[in-house]
Amino acid sequence: MFNQFSRWQKILIPVISVLLGLLVGAIVMVASGYNPIEGYAALVAGSLGEGFYIGETIRQITPYIFAGLAVAFAFRTGLFNIGVEGQLLVGWIASVWVGLAFDLPKIIHLPVAILAGAVAGALWAFVPGLLKAKLRVHEVIVTIMMNYIALHLCNYLVRYVISDEQNTTDRVPESASLKSPFFETLTEFSTMHYGIFLALAAAIIYFIVLEKTTTGFELRSVGFNQHASEYAGMNVNRNIILSMVISGAFAGLGGAMEGLGTFGYGFIHGAFSGVGFDGIAVALLGGNVAIGVILAASLFGILKQGALIMPLQSGVPTELVEIVIAIIIFFVASSYIIAYLLQRFKKGAK
Repeated sequence: MFNQFSRWQKILIPVISVLLGLLVGAIVMVASGYNPIEGYAALVAGSLGEGFYIGETIRQITPYIFAGLAVAFAFRTGLFNIGVEGQLLVGWIASVWVGLAFDLPKIIHLPVAILAGAVAGALWAFVPGLLKAKLRVHEVIVTIMMNYIALHLCNYLVRYVISDEQNTTDRVPESASLKSPFFETLTEFSTMHYGIFLALAAAIIYFIVLEKTTTGFELRSVGFNQHASEYAGMNVNRNIILSMVISGAFAGLGGAMEGLGTFGYGFIHGAFSGVGFDGIAVALLGGNVAIGVILAASLFGILKQGALIMPLQSGVPTELVEIVIAIIIFFVASSYIIAYLLQRFKKGAK
């Protein structure tokens, strides 16, 4: 979205969007009879005020980084992967399934279980990629429908295949778990786990693949102009499929973080987790770049975790945070208006 903007605009637009979102959120609080200073103070305290809350915030950030990278990778290559939610769910169940099905040393079992999540997400994204490449079926329609297929398929697998007509699976063994006794002790027994390191590593891989490799150049080129890329000798169909597969792998890894780390088991979902859909907002706010996704995911983790404590300390309902997030994304989507105002301000200052 920000490709046409200068470097300083790419930085300022998300920052201004966040500030405007918080400002409008404060106005909503005042209009609703709440104290915005108390509300935001409670939000910060509930996300960063204690060791336990910091651990829970970092745990929230972890899947958001993967979901944001998945959406951003597709965006950067000219695709809109709105199926990250479904790819995350199949990655979640696949990783738990492998975690329960095998008895292996941890040095083998955990990487294999994590890899299973990535492969499952990649395969789930392969279908819309193939349909887009071969039949030019729009990926948005296919991925939206596949979200629902993933939800109900995963619920079926949990109840009738992985477990014995139960609503949850057994917990994955220690050999396939991302849980960290060290982090639990350090953060007053929060659910923070080792997945945060994998998320940061994934962001580095994202940057290297897109910015430093020939494959990344081809993927971005195809996304920018398919006809020119084909004229230059690039395999457009192969790159479309590869882009969706890599995007799905990031999403599947996000699911593995939930299955092997946060929860440690699979369960029947009555609705979508929402992480995959929030990944769209994370990618937009992060400008589809690795460091931006990390920062945007951090903001979302702080907002989501702080929202859980805010009603207890200030009386402000948690729904207000959803309003703030929605407003932030509205201003990000209105980036061209913000850029225009910045340009006018710059000219007026001269």
